[in-house]
Amino acid sequence: MPMRCCLILTALLLFSVTCTPAFAGDELEEGFISLWDGKTFDNWKISENPDSWSIKDGAFVAKGPRSHLFYVGPEAPFKNFVFKVDCKTAENSNGGIYFHTKFQEEGWPRWGYESQVNNSHGDPKRTGSLYEVVNVYQQIIPDNTWWTQTITVNDKHIRVELDDTIVVDYLERPMKPFDKDDWQRYLSEGTFCFQAHDPGSTVWFKNVRVKRLD
Repeated sequence: MPMRCCLILTALLLFSVTCTPAFAGDELEEGFISLWDGKTFDNWKISENPDSWSIKDGAFVAKGPRSHLFYVGPEAPFKNFVFKVDCKTAENSNGGIYFHTKFQEEGWPRWGYESQVNNSHGDPKRTGSLYEVVNVYQQIIPDNTWWTQTITVNDKHIRVELDDTIVVDYLERPMKPFDKDDWQRYLSEGTFCFQAHDPGSTVWFKNVRVKRLD
């Protein structure tokens, strides 16, 4: 191949790499926006134990003592939406996805709901569970496999899908007022966060995107 053609081909390859969009998937679905650039912690804030989080190959990696990674970017808060994230678990790993929540410095998030990420951990509540509200006890996703977890909130309706399988379809019922020390498990509005559960767990999250429904 002539040298001039080699130089042109090299330049085109470099251009295609540097122009890769922030969204790590093929393309964003219609109406969705990306909440993460796939490279940095910009617009995200870590609670306790920041060393429990790292970034590798375009994914957040949760591995270490309890910690939560909150979206604090300009798109928040969110009320009605379709939220999607691609997830993967190592064997015996536990994690979670919170929504309608808000940042707190330490502890398990007290606001909003948790969608469980757990395919084989000792906690029997499996991936897709609306934790302690609608629990799923069947393992649907194998470890070491990527899947898309979709959470849809529309008014008082919550739906959770694992790829194309609906595992939760829940209508929030009227509840008594919460005491200030209770877990604030109800729909209002808020942000998203991911969970690092324990040092024995490794969970990956990537391609974080959302579509507003309001």
